[in-house]
Amino acid sequence: MKFLGKPSSRRAAFLPLCLLFLKILHPGHSHLYSSRYAGDKVIRLIPNTEEEAYALKKIYQQLKVDLWQPSSISQVSEGTVTDVHIPHNGSRALLAFLQETNIQYKILMEDLQKVLEKGSSLPTQRSRRSVSGYNYEVYHSLEEIQNWMHHLNKTHSGLIHMFSIGKSYEGRSLFVLKLGRRSRAYKRAVWIDCGIHAREWIGPAFCQWFVKEALLTYRSDPTMRKMLNHLYFYIMPVFNVDGYHFSWTNDRFWRKTRSRNSRFRCCGVDANRNWRVKWCDEGASMHPCDDTYCGPFPESEPEVKAVANFLRKHKKHIRAYLSFHAYAQMLLYPYSYKYATIPNFSCVESAAYKAVNALQSVYGVQYRYGPASSTLYVSSGSSMDWAYKNGIPYTFAFELRDTGHFGFLLPEMLIKPTCTETMLAVKNITMHLLKKCP
Repeated sequence: MKFLGKPSSRRAAFLPLCLLFLKILHPGHSHLYSSRYAGDKVIRLIPNTEEEAYALKKIYQQLKVDLWQPSSISQVSEGTVTDVHIPHNGSRALLAFLQETNIQYKILMEDLQKVLEKGSSLPTQRSRRSVSGYNYEVYHSLEEIQNWMHHLNKTHSGLIHMFSIGKSYEGRSLFVLKLGRRSRAYKRAVWIDCGIHAREWIGPAFCQWFVKEALLTYRSDPTMRKMLNHLYFYIMPVFNVDGYHFSWTNDRFWRKTRSRNSRFRCCGVDANRNWRVKWCDEGASMHPCDDTYCGPFPESEPEVKAVANFLRKHKKHIRAYLSFHAYAQMLLYPYSYKYATIPNFSCVESAAYKAVNALQSVYGVQYRYGPASSTLYVSSGSSMDWAYKNGIPYTFAFELRDTGHFGFLLPEMLIKPTCTETMLAVKNITMHLLKKCP
């Protein structure tokens, strides 16, 4: 089964030579983003009072920090864990401010460039397509992922059908894999998307892992066979194709899409704040330069509009919506935009409880679960809330590993354990959908 196996030992033996050539061939990574993160720090703070939270908000705005957690300055509050990426030219000012105000902090990464140079989340094997197989334990570029999709479409046509639902802002195809046995005309379906935020590389890695596991275990695993016989899975490995490509070539920590704004130099919209559900309310920004910019209007981003149109068209048979993000180790369900209980709470909550228990059974990794608003933070215009409001009864957002030690730079050695445990959670939710709730 080509593209599903592990690299051969012979290929591994030639790896140092391959890497030598690839350093020449791939300037985007050979210069590690042109050393743009030299001296940058990642600092964790937990304000103990509202006064400290207010002071941090002010200094963050002045220094233009990149918030890793939470995603918006407005969400910084008393007791909230705050991870900030601060450029080298602002780190001295921030540390002086923290010492002066006695706000407690911890430096998670002393020099972000050195972390990147160690290869904690940069590709270690760039030659992915070969006779010996496809490596699912490394991160892949957009081109590699799309080549992989084309290949599976040709070689596994009995279970896979690849199609495009539109074009991105920069003209890239928005590809989706339809996975499942074509047994009858009408089948319920599950939508899975990854990579709505560009820098969250573990998301696309999981989408690929899910497809690989489905194809490899369809005949041997009764649960997987039941899933693929009774359901279709629509899988979008990279939602934000332009942003993901940009995170490989220019800015490892890019989050948004790459659409242009005629009035501002800043690019992009937060694709998870651009949906027509309480659009641009709490937890979203109206300023184009902010990471949580909601866009000029709902569904302004062609990527969001394409997915929304597809879900609207197929909402009668799509029964579950799963979106994969990072990082926090959480399994979230609606609502995100308000503190309220969803009508089918008991059913969804039961599925979440069983899913996180299944996930924990592998390596003991603990996930928190619950409504997004109270478990993570309030945010408006999210895909999960929109899907739920548009009649998809099971909607979840996974925040994958970890809880901040690596953050967005989850090492490749953690791809396999992260995906292995997450597979159990997804299978659990899917079987729950088949057995119980309507």
